[in-house]
Amino acid sequence: MTLDPDAANVLEMVRKAGRPPYESMTPPEARDAYRAVRDVAALPTPPIDLIKDFAADGPHGPIPVRLYRPKNAGHTALPVLVFFHGGGWVLGYLDALDATCAQLANASGCAVVSVDYRLAPENKFPKAVDDAYASTAWVAVNAKTLGIDPTRIAVGGDSAGGNLAAVVCLMARQAGGKPSIKYQLLIYPVTDAAMDTPSFRRFAQGYLLTSPAMAWFYRQYLNTPDERRDWRCSPMRAASLANLPPAFVMTAGFDPLRDEGEEYAARLAREAHVPVTLWRHAGQIHGFLPMGKLIAAASPTIEKLGAALKAAL
Repeated sequence: MTLDPDAANVLEMVRKAGRPPYESMTPPEARDAYRAVRDVAALPTPPIDLIKDFAADGPHGPIPVRLYRPKNAGHTALPVLVFFHGGGWVLGYLDALDATCAQLANASGCAVVSVDYRLAPENKFPKAVDDAYASTAWVAVNAKTLGIDPTRIAVGGDSAGGNLAAVVCLMARQAGGKPSIKYQLLIYPVTDAAMDTPSFRRFAQGYLLTSPAMAWFYRQYLNTPDERRDWRCSPMRAASLANLPPAFVMTAGFDPLRDEGEEYAARLAREAHVPVTLWRHAGQIHGFLPMGKLIAAASPTIEKLGAALKAAL
């Protein structure tokens, strides 16, 4: 594999900036650093028919969500992607993925509902999981208000958000198919907290997401180390992946999470007996998708993900 030159430039920019590693920061400091990178790297939000904020009902209180309706959607009841942002369950916010969600909506012709789930360490596991499931159920119940078709719901997310999307599918299965989820879009997802794959060892340092940073995220997120074995944290640990929706799983070639994402895709295809598309974006690093201003491959990648979503729904 060859590292994408734009991704290499981003890594060099981070090195020259001398930013302290996440594991040396407090969560508020890490959030400020994350926001600074996103402000530099993200494209402007493209034209779109509607962006509107709502509050979903959840077991821990209201959950901020943001609806995106694509260009030329009119008043049609659209399929919808419920999207969970990345950031190790500690970082991330709705504005950070405005451009990405709007691009996904335009590329897919689907509505997108972005979920601002509760963050750790202020809200420990499983509160993010609870918010993710509750917000997905809320979208289904409030389909008419949102202008979406409740029979065509997908879930998706990047990194920790991909983890939450996978877990929501498992929770919906446990609840007898409520809400009904037709597709999952998992973007370099976290699937197993063991951190013991070959890619975790090979890319432990130097490729934006590091092994020490990932360990720090788990310490912020979980109450005890034993919770790493809970399938709501590590969906790979679920006893079975049968009866789950079809999936598109994208991994990045230079990412510690690469192997666990690919192993999850393989197991899902084997046990759920549903179509699973696995795409390794060979030259990329973890977290590149919202960096369209710095990494040219980000926008065509979103177009490809949107096309997959459109075909599935």
